[in-house]
Amino acid sequence: MDKEKLSGVFAPLTTPFNEMGDIVLEKLFSNIRHLNQSRLRGYLVLGTNGELCSLSHYEQMEVLKAVVKNASPDKVIMAGIGAESTKVCIELCHQAAEIGAHFGSLVTPSFFAKKMSDRILANHFVRVAENSPIPVLLYNNPGITGITISTKVIKEVSLHPKIVGMKDSSSGNLSSYILNAEPGFSLLAGSANFFFTGLLMGAVGGVLSLANVFPEHCCKLYDLGVTHQFEEGKALQFQLMKINQMVSGNFGVAGVKAAMDFAGLYGGPPRAPLDPLTTGEKQKLLEELLTSGYLKGDREGGG
Repeated sequence: MDKEKLSGVFAPLTTPFNEMGDIVLEKLFSNIRHLNQSRLRGYLVLGTNGELCSLSHYEQMEVLKAVVKNASPDKVIMAGIGAESTKVCIELCHQAAEIGAHFGSLVTPSFFAKKMSDRILANHFVRVAENSPIPVLLYNNPGITGITISTKVIKEVSLHPKIVGMKDSSSGNLSSYILNAEPGFSLLAGSANFFFTGLLMGAVGGVLSLANVFPEHCCKLYDLGVTHQFEEGKALQFQLMKINQMVSGNFGVAGVKAAMDFAGLYGGPPRAPLDPLTTGEKQKLLEELLTSGYLKGDREGGG
């Protein structure tokens, strides 16, 4: 049942701010209403693209409540419940479950990165899972945390019935995780750059920043991957890789938000200390997206 719920494309939702850095919930509502009409399997709330680290605890819970309230019933909700202590992670799991999240997304603690041995990480993941009212997925993002979860840890924790999968945003490791994980452990690609190849290797889905902007293209690539349509899938994979490099590869969260603005949603600025794109950067990105054919001219500048 968990594998079925995790099979497909998830959008890691952005958190909308105004120019003063305040959360604008009505813009989040409108973004979700738009994405509800797509074939997305669901949403990851309070992840990297959601600027989790820039939100207070109160704000995190308000954002999660807003998503749960406005998501259509067919959408699966993952909530970021990672923290620097095991105790706080468990508390966040309970709060996320009470609000209505279906899964918790557990990023590796990283403040004491040098002390995060395989043993400590495995114990942390297992203790959180055993005390969580909802199943959890690991979130492997060494570009943010500086820590790469080892295949040894995956081999061990994938045996746990409440650790049901992992979003992998690392480069070049997904196939090794798939090879070492126990059957039934769901691997999700954390980037459009290796989504198609991941599906061919056995990943069940993806959590893709581009899904905030181009959900149908991401879902089409999923269809091609699970039906092993190699030539068409390879062509679309290359196209999405180029778009992904233009957007999040070059500019990170600010690029995703700018692309959302161009596509008629609300991206808005990131929260300081992150900077929004400059006028020149926005213009260059807009021109590239229009040239790619993925962005239609009548949608530009929306929001």
